[in-house]
Amino acid sequence: MNYLSVEKISKNYADKLLFHEISFGIDQGQKIALVAKNGSGKTSLLNCLLGNDIPDAGSIVFRNDLRIGYLAQEENFDPNLSVIDTVFDSENKALSLIKEYEQELESNPSSDRLNDLYEQISDADAWGTENKVREILSKLQLSNFNQLVGKLSGGQKRRLALAKVLIEEPDILILDEPTNHLDLGMIEWLEGYLALPSITLFMVTHDRYFLERVCDEIYELDQGNLYRYKGNYSYYLDKREERYANQQVVIDKAKNLFKKELEWMRRQPKARGTKAKARVDQFYETKKVAHQNIDEKKLDIQVKMERLGTKILELHKLSKSFGEKKILDQFSYIFKRKERIGLVGANGSGKSTFLNLITQNLKPDAGKIVTGETIVFGYYHQKGLQLKEDKRVIEVIRDIADYIPIAGGKKITASQMLEKFLFPSNKHYLYASQLSGGERKRLYLLTILMKNPNFLILDEPTNDLDIFTLQVLEDYLVNYEGCLLVVSHDRYFMDKLVDHLFVLNGDGTVSDVIGNYADYRVFKKQQSAEQKEKSDPPKKAPTNTSSKKISYKDKYEFEQLDKEIPELEDKKSKLSEQLNDASLDYEEIEKISAALTKLVEDLDTKTMRWMELADLMS
Repeated sequence: MNYLSVEKISKNYADKLLFHEISFGIDQGQKIALVAKNGSGKTSLLNCLLGNDIPDAGSIVFRNDLRIGYLAQEENFDPNLSVIDTVFDSENKALSLIKEYEQELESNPSSDRLNDLYEQISDADAWGTENKVREILSKLQLSNFNQLVGKLSGGQKRRLALAKVLIEEPDILILDEPTNHLDLGMIEWLEGYLALPSITLFMVTHDRYFLERVCDEIYELDQGNLYRYKGNYSYYLDKREERYANQQVVIDKAKNLFKKELEWMRRQPKARGTKAKARVDQFYETKKVAHQNIDEKKLDIQVKMERLGTKILELHKLSKSFGEKKILDQFSYIFKRKERIGLVGANGSGKSTFLNLITQNLKPDAGKIVTGETIVFGYYHQKGLQLKEDKRVIEVIRDIADYIPIAGGKKITASQMLEKFLFPSNKHYLYASQLSGGERKRLYLLTILMKNPNFLILDEPTNDLDIFTLQVLEDYLVNYEGCLLVVSHDRYFMDKLVDHLFVLNGDGTVSDVIGNYADYRVFKKQQSAEQKEKSDPPKKAPTNTSSKKISYKDKYEFEQLDKEIPELEDKKSKLSEQLNDASLDYEEIEKISAALTKLVEDLDTKTMRWMELADLMS
């Protein structure tokens, strides 16, 4: 079923072309990601789809009565509402019924209105909605349901916006950078959630594992054109390289033809016949192709790094707490030359505190920090570069130095440095206020590297950077000769750059794990499975809870389980019979066995719940 049709839409801002006559469609169940360089028009395209902006030409048609869920970069909530009231403040019928039911149950549990609401919720098949609300809020660490929105941090508000759009279960999700402000555990949960077959998705993201594991099609917006790739991120990379190679062949041919046609143009008189005019028109078309530029610039930085001495950085029995919350408890470590460490932990575990301690922007409660005499820190923190809006890009660099020393005893100008850092000359005199979020981040990173650090600390460097900038930044950091300490929720970025991890466990202890983040997740899953096997007590018969009053919701759940359990038993018998078929091949046996295992687990869970409710009913 087609949800959206986009036909030949175009958009320009002043003299800048964003996209020209692009067309695409989205069908039910599709999962599409949009990628492009910063400033190429991703947000403008989303605004056109949502009706917040109007294309210069073309048409956008959604199916009638389609419910759209949109996650923007920023969300405005009523600061006086609680978390749970914000979620229930919705046009979604199920959420509205559940909200009214909960309010009525609390204020007047014996009212006739409660019976009416019970019937409506049953008819709408909405009893699972409340459990889903609580599950999603819990997964996104918004467990204080009664906290006022005005008291939430920026990251919590962002997670609340994501929770709200998921809970409303729209027909199509349009998400703009959904992984921002999520820790690694939340990202992995969201990845699994969005991969569900029932989800229809159109999103902008720089998370390459999301692109790899969730999306089945990738759209690239490049120089006003839209290119479509039916496959995941790996497929997209291969096919994009093929496209670049083919385009380069066409451009090279056009350049050769352009030289010949230019000579002809110079020889011809101004007055030309019809055939000559046709050739003139063709000349300008050839010129347009010949002057195309496949922008695959590499981050070409040869910053002179200060020499690393034998002593780098030593932490001796370091401790830090905030009230009852322990961040570090007698942590010791001696850093070695060229170490590449990733710092991970749940939100609130103290990653930024750890960085501020080792850079001595924060004092420890106990312990000692010894820094080598040759160490020069370069600290890229989340707050970013505080730029004056009337400051030009070139002035930001000249405030540090007019000439920058580079490797080999050479010097380059501030302007040349900007060029090497992917700022073309037409952007040198732009005001800071005119830069995109990603460009500001790139400029900030440049100001840090100009100071020749040999110990680079990066706190969430990937936020707001497009995939293409991330790739060239990674290429640079792979060859960086100093020490590197990285905090990032970008798993792809971490896997490429680090060789071991500091894991903040949330209780003051730090685990030093050899390998990258992918290695760590495999280790954690194995560890969790072993611990569960050892610690799981034998299942007990349900305790007598007959003293509890059964609610309408419990009664409805009991009735549903009474119908579902026999159906599941029947499916179990049929799958068991299929396994006895001698004609099955290995793949079919494996597929049926997996389905049977999942069904048995589901049946056990539902049976235990049925027994609990039956005890309540008695």
